[in-house]
Amino acid sequence: MNAVTPIHASLTGLDGFRVEIDPARERADVILDRPPMNTVAMAQRDQLRKVFEALDEDDRVRIIVLRAVGEHFSSGGYIKGFLEASPEHVSKLAWNIAAPARCAKPVIVANRGYTFGVGFEISLACDFRIVSETCQYALPEQKLGQIPGSGGSARLQKIVGITRTKDIVMRSKRISGQQALDWGIATECVPDGELEAATDRLVDELRSFSPIAQRTAKKLLNDTEDSTLAIAIELEGHCYSRLRQSDDFREGVEAFHAKRAPQFTGR
Repeated sequence: MNAVTPIHASLTGLDGFRVEIDPARERADVILDRPPMNTVAMAQRDQLRKVFEALDEDDRVRIIVLRAVGEHFSSGGYIKGFLEASPEHVSKLAWNIAAPARCAKPVIVANRGYTFGVGFEISLACDFRIVSETCQYALPEQKLGQIPGSGGSARLQKIVGITRTKDIVMRSKRISGQQALDWGIATECVPDGELEAATDRLVDELRSFSPIAQRTAKKLLNDTEDSTLAIAIELEGHCYSRLRQSDDFREGVEAFHAKRAPQFTGR
């Protein structure tokens, strides 16, 4: 990937990770890079939030990818940092790690090897989880006399239910990539050597859709996750009605009838 010098201050001076932007592919990669296990420091969590917020406002970027260098996505947080951090700082952990979910743009995470603790939690906050067969998900906080503190148990329970979440959280149980796919945690599970290619394919697929329709779908699904069916259907109808007035919807209809690929502009 051809990196472009970031123009936003939030993308420089980063601790334990870096950002690469490829305007030609409308893609930004947030890359964990703290050998050998890509542990996530306390300050890094604040920086990750700021980076996701900056990329969400960057007109060069359509899709955000979170990935890591090496054979492990992340072994989790820097444990000693929890004892050194102030209660006020610790109270913001879940807000920082939820940054991918708040992004209007689609966020893909590519997981291989150990994806533990906060590494799992930030992955759960992404829209699409592509995992390799080497991936192992875990929330091991019980071994430290703690519980997940960045949304892990809450998000997981929404995906797999209370019984499986108790099994993972209360036993610090590891979940393989294939099991994560079977349980609906992972979007796709591929051989380790195909993780990057699978991620690239998903980026290209998402880029083929209308940006405004993608943003609308993500917000609608996030906003209605806890709502009743009646409210969800009502909000879906309002979003559908608004999109009917968009240039992209008109282009999509015209392209369909002309049997050509649509040229969406995001308006």
